Amino acid sequence: QVQLAESGGRLVQAGGSLRLSCTASGRTFSINYYGMAWFRQSPGKGREFVAAISWRGDTTKYADSVKGRFTISRDNPKNTVYLQMASLKPEDSAVYYCAAERTGLGTIDHQKYPYWGQGTQVTVSS
Repeated sequence: QVQLAESGGRLVQAGGSLRLSCTASGRTFSINYYGMAWFRQSPGKGREFVAAISWRGDTTKYADSVKGRFTISRDNPKNTVYLQMASLKPEDSAVYYCAAERTGLGTIDHQKYPYWGQGTQVTVSS
């Protein structure tokens, strides 16, 4: 059974920085060979792609709204994926979800991700 657990979400002022972590656990589960991604969802909106990373970490993809401000990275031996967020804006406020997919490519399509965490709340005050 695959379990993903996000952490690091909190209240932060606009312009501030935050780092989210997503740690995978489960019997013999490793994020090796899995594409990983972050999505977010705010009230009244659908789930939005934020960033994705291939299993080797050599390919990353970002939503236009976060490009240049957010950085996704991974540490496979630690079974952890990170989302470093900088220059935060109130519109970045959302529940952030970590997800894993089997192709290893790190697609932007949320429907390709069978494994999801419970989410962590990020609130950016103006």
